[in-house]
Amino acid sequence: MSSEMTGRERMLAACHRQPVDATPVWYMRQAGRALPEYRKLREKYGILEIAKTPDLATEVSLMPVRRLGVDAAVLYADIMLVLESMGLPYRIDPDVGPIVPSPVRTDDDVAALLAIPAEEATPYVFKAIRQLRGELGGKTAVVGFAGGPFTLASYMIEGRPTKEFGYSKGLMFSRPDLWRRLMETITVVTVDYLREQVRAGVDIVQIFESWVGALGPTHYERYVLPYTQQIFAEIRSLGVPTIYFGTAAGGLLELMSTAGSDVMSVDWRLPLDKAWARVGHDRGIQGNLDPTILAAPDEVVRQEAADVLRRAGGRPGHIFNLGHGVMPNTNPDSLARLTEFVHSHSSARVPA
Repeated sequence: MSSEMTGRERMLAACHRQPVDATPVWYMRQAGRALPEYRKLREKYGILEIAKTPDLATEVSLMPVRRLGVDAAVLYADIMLVLESMGLPYRIDPDVGPIVPSPVRTDDDVAALLAIPAEEATPYVFKAIRQLRGELGGKTAVVGFAGGPFTLASYMIEGRPTKEFGYSKGLMFSRPDLWRRLMETITVVTVDYLREQVRAGVDIVQIFESWVGALGPTHYERYVLPYTQQIFAEIRSLGVPTIYFGTAAGGLLELMSTAGSDVMSVDWRLPLDKAWARVGHDRGIQGNLDPTILAAPDEVVRQEAADVLRRAGGRPGHIFNLGHGVMPNTNPDSLARLTEFVHSHSSARVPA
């Protein structure tokens, strides 16, 4: 592929719906479990130990850039790190996920939450961003991120991953006043955390609202959307583009598109062209190859990737990604070939 744009230029142009020489590519969860060099590192260090050690976090963040040829490096971190600013103890169980030993469910629990300045609570995150930015030399975009307010609240209230969200939705419906206070705290802390990421040098910010699909439109609009809008408004005022991602959120797309992000990231449950039409072509779109397709032969992967590109129609504003994170059993070489295919195939397309 003949190209004069760097990955960083490509990503930023797509976020602003400007023409690109080729569709930019990165993969959620690219910095981690599918890479053998990462698994080797995990034999010595825990997830949080890596995330809290800038040299290690930087190295892991660079791994997919070197191996996969992606246009963006996503900081190796965890959405739970923001709980450091709230003074809420937690741990990461590799076989279960985030665990909060003392869930937040009462007035006293919410009142006890802090708002420690992010620079003081998570300095290692910002040091890793500065190191990563220096290593990349401006050629590859740096994506920072945080968990969405509903997803963070759910972990804090449930105490561990769940499919029912009984405690979370129960508190939301029975104690809207307490829910409001919790969401206000999460919003303030998240804005501060992301602001410091921007100051440290991230080019783009993504909000991972992983569990938002558990809500219906009315409850999302009433209990979550106002806080999400506040977060995006604060971050966009800093001059960096933003991406909003939710899983199983097909029923919420129109509402989510009003949250204020520059780009909507969609999973595989809707064809990309239909999702983009619902979101509106006045913003970009990210996605949306089913991550399990990477287990298929290359020919199948190429066919499915070509279909995603066809549905994007060459319209400026498309960032190629998976509909969710890279699966642990994914062959990194398949991902590298997919990156090259998207770059070369899209570079031959004429923008609509």
